Amino acid sequence: MCVGVAFNNNTLLGNDPVGLIYDGIRVTFHVAQINLGLVSNVINVVLLILLFMVGRHYANVGSLMYLIPYGTFVLLGSHLYRWIFTNDALSTRVLGGVVGISLYYLGISLFICADIGVDPFSGFMLTLRDYLHWSLRKTKICFDLVLIVIGFLLGGKVGGITLVTVATTGPAIQFLSTRLAKILNFASETEGES
Repeated sequence: MCVGVAFNNNTLLGNDPVGLIYDGIRVTFHVAQINLGLVSNVINVVLLILLFMVGRHYANVGSLMYLIPYGTFVLLGSHLYRWIFTNDALSTRVLGGVVGISLYYLGISLFICADIGVDPFSGFMLTLRDYLHWSLRKTKICFDLVLIVIGFLLGGKVGGITLVTVATTGPAIQFLSTRLAKILNFASETEGES
């Protein structure tokens, strides 16, 4: 997931809603693009502390597991992107975006399959859902729209990747997490029989 966020950011074709917040804060504080991982770590630490205060039951071991390596892997992904995609041609950046979005969806789906908790942004979204008594779908759509507006106002890069992720994240993650859950359950059942 982290490498996907980094790839998307490095294409300069936009970011997913959460990546847009990271990028907007990075731009606001004049932090180099390569240091998006550092920015994301700071934001996630602050959000996790706030989540402990307002939505404690959504902050658990999974939240910490998400937080600890996130910034490091975003930084690694930024370096990896620059190593793999060595020119700035639009076709190269689009290919980088396709890879980035795919890694992002795969990472989120694996995290969901692990069933160990949620990331700080999802924790806040779920806390809002509980408070407002809205459906998950309505809350997620509104939450993403608010993230996009805030990220854009802060100077984050909105573009094609933003539109694609807003339109396809839910269905793609639902499809992948269902398939991965079947594969992972099959693998664990097969190991138990040995």
